[in-house]
Amino acid sequence: MSIRAEEKSDVDGIWKVNTEAFGTKEEASIVNALRNSGVTNISLVYEKNNELGGHILFTPVELIGDTSGLKLMGLAPMAVIPNLQNKGIGSSLIKSGIQRCIDENYDAIVVLGHPEYYPKFGFVPSIKYGIKSEYDVPDDVFMVLEIKENALKGRQGTIKYHEAFGSV
Repeated sequence: MSIRAEEKSDVDGIWKVNTEAFGTKEEASIVNALRNSGVTNISLVYEKNNELGGHILFTPVELIGDTSGLKLMGLAPMAVIPNLQNKGIGSSLIKSGIQRCIDENYDAIVVLGHPEYYPKFGFVPSIKYGIKSEYDVPDDVFMVLEIKENALKGRQGTIKYHEAFGSV
């Protein structure tokens, strides 16, 4: 078992993981659109016995109106095929992705996700910082993890995702 960076040969396997995990092609199409856009990303896969069972993607997001040069990432999507869920694979992917964001000197990560799941990784409702999502979602499902202490202090505004998220 290993978690590693996406390789060119993983494209079909990542498509399969996302379509099986979500039951639709939407997230898989977003992943392909982001990959094809050339946007910088952190894309990790879970592999066991030469077969992919999980995938996580982090792409840059923007805090509208902030000109300080904050380096922000958005975690989306994260997928584990159904027969491997609830075995710690998603948690391992998230922890590995957070570490990569730290290693690559990002300031914070945002996620639109389950409010019972992501806080165990340090995510808190982004409204605590005066930060909202561009999407109309409840405050408790849009969260942020401040990687660098006080990176978000005094910052506020709306997070904007890459246009590929709205193109599918």
